[in-house]
Amino acid sequence: MSKPKNTDEHAVQGLISGDRVAFEAVYRRHNGAMVRVASAILNNRASAEEIAQDTWMTVLRKIDSFEGRSSLAGWIFTILTNKAKTRVKRDGRSVSLDTSDGDDTFDDAFDGRGRWKDAPELWDEITPDRIVNGRQILSHVGEAIDALPPAQRAVLILRGQQELEAKEVCDILGLTEANLRVMLHRARFSLRQAIDNIER
Repeated sequence: MSKPKNTDEHAVQGLISGDRVAFEAVYRRHNGAMVRVASAILNNRASAEEIAQDTWMTVLRKIDSFEGRSSLAGWIFTILTNKAKTRVKRDGRSVSLDTSDGDDTFDDAFDGRGRWKDAPELWDEITPDRIVNGRQILSHVGEAIDALPPAQRAVLILRGQQELEAKEVCDILGLTEANLRVMLHRARFSLRQAIDNIER
């Protein structure tokens, strides 16, 4: 689900006016995900942090040119991925987040709308023991996300955590909608396996 337009407008106006509180709110919302997406492209955490920092400088410098044709998050992540891809090319490497293989092995796990046919048990029942172990579980999930292949990690972060629309994610990462669905299914399937392993 995308963020309401008026939330974006309020944030953009705050950034344009130099409101520190507005910037800190936008920064907290996106910076961690920005570093993770850049890391997926660059395969280097330090370079990813650099690219995220450079992206924030560009956002602040060019915020008055934001036209609202995409969400604010979509605009920020487009700047980020363009900078990361430019760095990869400058370093003489190549990167492609597109995968053309249409694997149907996840049909048993998901329905036609991309939702779980049978949700992981952990997501259905919250017990006192699970609340106590919540931080450990979140740590394992974070590690599982970091262990995903780059394309799956980027898709999961942008679509699942940042809640960008599918079309925006496709535009940002240069994917087809079919490949986006496959990668999102694979990422969710891997996370479900990680959660199931914690439960055992």
